[in-house]
Amino acid sequence: MHNILLVTNEMDRVKDLSSGLSRLGFSCTACVYADDVIEQDLRQSFNVVLIDISAISSHGDSAWKWFRKIKLRRPLPVIALISASTLHTVVSEQGLEDFILKPWNLDELSSRIRKVIARTSRINEDKVIKAGDLIIDPDRCEVELSGRLLALTFKEYELLKLLATNKGKVFTREALLNEVWGYDYYGGDRTVDVHIRRLRSKIEDSVHSFIETVRNIGYKFKDTASAG
Repeated sequence: MHNILLVTNEMDRVKDLSSGLSRLGFSCTACVYADDVIEQDLRQSFNVVLIDISAISSHGDSAWKWFRKIKLRRPLPVIALISASTLHTVVSEQGLEDFILKPWNLDELSSRIRKVIARTSRINEDKVIKAGDLIIDPDRCEVELSGRLLALTFKEYELLKLLATNKGKVFTREALLNEVWGYDYYGGDRTVDVHIRRLRSKIEDSVHSFIETVRNIGYKFKDTASAG
């Protein structure tokens, strides 16, 4: 099932649209423009964001501001729902994957959503890092284990991505510090051990083992065959 985030400034206007998408097999979550919505709703895994721009002329440029913020936080594909009177505003917005004019035809919108998902999935497929049940999506900055989205800190995510991108390569603690924290970091290599331990607690269990400690040297990510 594809997950759709529908953002609007008037929930009543898109109520039928949201219900229609749900009937067509999409999981549709509707919300209003707000920064706290960005922080809360983007923790979920969405395939496409629909932004209702149809009333932009009467509500300033709040929709476009929201659009730019969402693109900064997550590179999700965005389809704009617009009216004929606001068509000219779309020209300068290069980050849009598609748009559809009001009155919105449900079948047409459904088709456009599926095409955008298929296109972006093909583009991102080669970038995804897989090791058994572990999936790392660099474009979304997401990590899944057995279909469950994991909550990693930025440093934990960067450590995991670096190790998993270089399966079998041994990294010294100093090398990990330089790569993830930067050359100007003055903390000791104990920082690496702490973060690796926390990372392992989130991605490893009785049936999953991904990171191997190389005694007196550092760490490496196991080959795919032994990770799972």
